[in-house]
Amino acid sequence: MTWLPGRFLCRFLLGWVGLSAPGLAVEVKVPSEPLSAPVGKTVELACSYSTSVGDNFALEWSFVQPGRPVSTSQPILYFTNGQLYPTGSKAQRASLLQNPPTGGVATLKLTDVRPSDTGTYLCHVNNPPDFYTNGLGLINLTVLVPPSRPSCSQSGQTSVGGSAALRCSSSTGAPKPVYNWIRLGASPTPSPGSMVQDEVSGQLILTNLSLASSGTYRCVATNQMGSASCELTLSVTDPSKGRVAGTVIGVLLGVLFLSVAVFCLIRFQKERRKRPKETFGGSDLREDAMAPGISEQPSERADSSNGLLERPPSASTLTTKSKLPMAV
Repeated sequence: MTWLPGRFLCRFLLGWVGLSAPGLAVEVKVPSEPLSAPVGKTVELACSYSTSVGDNFALEWSFVQPGRPVSTSQPILYFTNGQLYPTGSKAQRASLLQNPPTGGVATLKLTDVRPSDTGTYLCHVNNPPDFYTNGLGLINLTVLVPPSRPSCSQSGQTSVGGSAALRCSSSTGAPKPVYNWIRLGASPTPSPGSMVQDEVSGQLILTNLSLASSGTYRCVATNQMGSASCELTLSVTDPSKGRVAGTVIGVLLGVLFLSVAVFCLIRFQKERRKRPKETFGGSDLREDAMAPGISEQPSERADSSNGLLERPPSASTLTTKSKLPMAV
């Protein structure tokens, strides 16, 4: 055996010692299936081990967030030198089912579990000189949370012949909820070919919209802890009807304006006809009236022989005889 490299020789000797002395090999047993617990409940993470417990026996529980490497684990509690030392953010809720854990049972008890407790838990038993195995067990825990009330939204061209996308999403829920869209009311359901639903993303695609596509749609988010829902109303419009309606409204406004104009004109004519004619009383004097006994003389007289106009003699050139008797 001297030809074997030193590293392989050491592993061979340790394996032979472990087989010849079964009590020196630390063996940790944990559930092979992932565990789950409803939010707010108490969960027990079972961990058992077999070794020869001595003065150097130590136990450590730690936690790794989902998607993180084991090297980033955070301690939960220690047991060493006969003392238990809870630590970290879970210290107030973490304890051992059996304390001290020297009887082969190292189960962790965690109360009031929260969504942040979802992750991987490490049960590590160390008992030098038992170095044949790493003495490590991993348990995956999922805290079950019912889906929160989802948020419904829509986008797209909601007119006849267009397409619309209805979306639905819950901010919380474990395991991740599935989504289902349903049409409410007695309205005819759109043909299956015009509806495409994705239960994972919560999206409903409606194509070739018609007026019959209008209505109220409900999205239901469901997981093993419960369900929640939201609703939205889809209104499909017809652009052609909008144009016809606009034309009709324009014609009606034109007719109304013309009717008002004709009415105003007729009313003005009636008021003008009802206005009284100008009259004069016997005591009224007119500036252009002639004195009594004096006939109106033509202002101009036409001379037919030469076509000239002859003006009549002025009143200042006329002489009158006095009818008064002359005194002697």
